[in-house]
Amino acid sequence: MQVYLPEDVYRLVKELGLPASELLQSAVRIEARRRRLLEATDEYLSELIAEVGEPTPEEAAEADALVLRLAGRHDLAAS
Repeated sequence: MQVYLPEDVYRLVKELGLPASELLQSAVRIEARRRRLLEATDEYLSELIAEVGEPTPEEAAEADALVLRLAGRHDLAAS
């Protein structure tokens, strides 16, 4: 397999002596896990919606505000 690196990224790899192959392997594993987790989340949400129904706009807004508060984004929750 050949992998293309833009010139600026190639220079960084060379300048910093980065292990390109190891970094690529790690990045691919991380991305594969991320995609599997997103897929599992979508499946779970579909099952949950089938079981309890779609949230109302009010429930969705309440959930959004809660997420922002938990994430420490009080300024956005008040908007």
